[in-house]
Amino acid sequence: MAMPKSASSNIVVRVEMDREKVSFGTIATAIDEAGGDIVAVDVSGTGKNADIRDITVNITETNSKDLVTRILNKLPGVQVLQISDQTFLMHLGGKIEVTPKMTIKTRDDLSRVYTPGVANVCMAIHEDPASAHTLTIKRNTIAVVSDGTAVLGLGDIGPMAAMPVMEGKAMLFKQLAGVDAFPICLDTQDTEEIIATIKRIAPAFGGINLEDISSPRCFEIEQRLIDELDIPVFHDDQHGTAVVLLAGLYNAVKLAGKRLEDCKIVLCGIGAAGIACTKILLSAGATRIVGVDRDGALVRGQAYAHEAWQWYAEHTNPQMETGALSDVIAGADIFIGVSGPGVLKPSDIRKMAKDPIVFAMANPTPEIAPEEAEGLVRVMATGRSDYPNQINNVLCFPGLFRGVLDCRASRVTEEMKLAAAKAIASVVSEAELNEYYIIPSVFNPNVADRVKEAVIQAAYASGVARRRERGM
Repeated sequence: MAMPKSASSNIVVRVEMDREKVSFGTIATAIDEAGGDIVAVDVSGTGKNADIRDITVNITETNSKDLVTRILNKLPGVQVLQISDQTFLMHLGGKIEVTPKMTIKTRDDLSRVYTPGVANVCMAIHEDPASAHTLTIKRNTIAVVSDGTAVLGLGDIGPMAAMPVMEGKAMLFKQLAGVDAFPICLDTQDTEEIIATIKRIAPAFGGINLEDISSPRCFEIEQRLIDELDIPVFHDDQHGTAVVLLAGLYNAVKLAGKRLEDCKIVLCGIGAAGIACTKILLSAGATRIVGVDRDGALVRGQAYAHEAWQWYAEHTNPQMETGALSDVIAGADIFIGVSGPGVLKPSDIRKMAKDPIVFAMANPTPEIAPEEAEGLVRVMATGRSDYPNQINNVLCFPGLFRGVLDCRASRVTEEMKLAAAKAIASVVSEAELNEYYIIPSVFNPNVADRVKEAVIQAAYASGVARRRERGM
């Protein structure tokens, strides 16, 4: 995940400085010119003519660390001994671990957790496979699976480079919803191999979270796995984005005094997330959606490169509007961006309907900067954590998987996604709701529980929950 330009990080630079050749003021000035801000200075060693100092520096650009090093090394009497990046230090040895739930202290303990006692448990599962949900980690464990082809902000970086992202996701599952998650990055981009591999490892897991798999392969992989497995499969880049988007829109239209069913919605970026967002909006009652990609608006009757676009054209754009984004944006109530930086201009917003709503969700750089849109929009949301109204998937997936595991759902239905969106939106009370707070914080402790309960209720209503309903 690329660090946004305005995101900050601390590094610790250990330098040896010759006091006769350089002053600390010269070093501080060099760091400032390199884009760094000194936070703290500690003397870690001193000699007759030289000091060793640990300088904690706050940087706000992704390339500042290298720039600081180069500039300091050019100063007479200065030698950079080491640079410690706090982000890298957090990743040393990985960010997660497996720990036992009990300690084996005696021979009797060993005989219960392993041989010979474990044989009885094995045979119980053999005779009743459904009991694996209660007698193994399947009850509370999901696989976070990627092939590393569409890692947010970085693209196709491969399975090993994608691991830190998947580990981070596993941490969020555990911390926010108590779900055990294991990162699995596959060294193949072949659709059939990915499907076959996930099917083979599925017995160990209660659900599959697909992550960062490029479009259009992600559509077939997810649908095939949904059809061929008896545990829920959820591609978070598609459906997590869609759920949180809808949650934000529920509150945004309320503020603007509009109805989702009446709004003209222009969506830019017809990839995995864009298509999923459109599907959930249609399920929520939206009827006037126009999808735009590089070649302009998608229109019925045209031939498109793959099935997903063909479906899109047939189910949207009821007025058969044509042209580029700047053409079809006229009169739109809502703009949704899941595309790239800078595609929406202030002049485009001026063509929109009164009190326009703009969700510019491209990461790390949105379709339009909030500063450019200020004064032109009623409600603005991005995918960024350093602006208000962040549309972040973490509001959805922990609570959703907590819910599907607790009710032992066989799949995630559209009704469950809609329920999750309404639950997220409901966390923002009427008293709290305003233009800068339409979506709860990712640290709000009520979100995961609210989503879990809503998903469980919808799973029972949809007939996909396999655990006996509470109270029956």
